[in-house]
Amino acid sequence: MIHLSEVQSSEIKNLGLLAKQVVEGFITGIHKSPFHGFSVEFSEHKLYNKGESTRHIDWKLFAKTEKLYTKKYEEETNLRCHIIIDNSASMAYPIVKNQDVKTLNKIGFSAVAAASLMEILKRQRDAVGLSIYSDTYEYYAPEKGSERHRKMLLHQLEQLLLSKSKAATETYKYLHEIAEKIHKRSLIFLFTDMFQTTKEEGELFEALKHLKFNKHEVVLFHTYDGETEFNFNFDNSPKKFVDVETGETINVYAENVQEKYTKFVGNYFKELKNKCLQYKIDYVPVDIHKGYSAVLTAYLISRKINK
Repeated sequence: MIHLSEVQSSEIKNLGLLAKQVVEGFITGIHKSPFHGFSVEFSEHKLYNKGESTRHIDWKLFAKTEKLYTKKYEEETNLRCHIIIDNSASMAYPIVKNQDVKTLNKIGFSAVAAASLMEILKRQRDAVGLSIYSDTYEYYAPEKGSERHRKMLLHQLEQLLLSKSKAATETYKYLHEIAEKIHKRSLIFLFTDMFQTTKEEGELFEALKHLKFNKHEVVLFHTYDGETEFNFNFDNSPKKFVDVETGETINVYAENVQEKYTKFVGNYFKELKNKCLQYKIDYVPVDIHKGYSAVLTAYLISRKINK
């Protein structure tokens, strides 16, 4: 596992380089994991057949094995991925002055996680697309595997690190729109904090069900701040809590409600997991303070299943 605190520079000046560092750290850990058998070099080959063009023969591999293999290229991609990111106001929590490698809010974490997925997808020569939504469908790009396309998506993710979203959103509405755009069978990753009203929650799972149309695989990364949003760790001075999407406020001593709060949130997480199980959606809770291993491992699992 690699944490952003291990990266020397505190400023995110190059998201692509940072993503590469995250993936390199993760790959190192694979050697001690259940994925030891996974191709950690991330290069795919197939045996050369007589009569084929010799253009793509891997001569370095021939020198080691004395067997002829050809490299697989983009046109032979066997997996398509589409990353969806919720950019609503609640994803801008916790409030940070500047996104840096040691201090990220949920949208910043999602941007770095998405960039890291794109880096590992590039190494596997898998195609990737991107959707971003808040109170509007902010951005859409279809699944492609070119370097130019990847750089365009990285630019969009870098903009998320600078965004100051204050918009509420009806997640389910835009997921339906995204589902209509993805026609070919794909692996879909959704980053959202799942802050929905009870009414919206039912609508949300209907939208997730729509995403599974055309035999798509859906992975829900439930993105949250474990320290405060799950454990409710605040000092016991009086606090004014403000709902960033509705503007509603409440004054409370954290210690007075912490036990009931954590019990309620724990039950909510369990309900989400069970609901996802019912709809055959992979549910992955992701604490933004615990690195990117859960995100990248989910990709490896999904890829092995879908190959």
